[in-house]
Amino acid sequence: MSFDSLKSGVVILYPYLWYRESDRGETQGRKLRPAAVAVRIARPGKPDTLILFPMTTKAPEAGRFMAEIPETEKRRAGLDSSLRQWIILDEANEEILPGSYYLEPRPPLGAFSKKFFLPLVLEFIRRRRSIKIVSRTT
Repeated sequence: MSFDSLKSGVVILYPYLWYRESDRGETQGRKLRPAAVAVRIARPGKPDTLILFPMTTKAPEAGRFMAEIPETEKRRAGLDSSLRQWIILDEANEEILPGSYYLEPRPPLGAFSKKFFLPLVLEFIRRRRSIKIVSRTT
């Protein structure tokens, strides 16, 4: 995979570091999990910044900003359509390209449709001040 393919809506396997784990001093994600590229921010003369949303098969607790992934979108994203899955939107990991220690050049699993994903990203942007972001750029 070329890192050029990492654009909004693309789903990859990624060692996501949950905010609660980072808050306890952990620095490594515990396992590879599907994560969606929320946005890729080009910065001339500097590495691009990626914001990544995690996905989980464990039902999130009430009050989380999340969305259950419909079956059609699970298939588009290369996820197991037989499992209930959620995309978590009230926290994210921040990465850089090139230079990430955690992104590996493996092919994306798939991608969400713009119709499903764009409204989620727009709501994430609207709520950005309350989102917990774990920076993995250092």
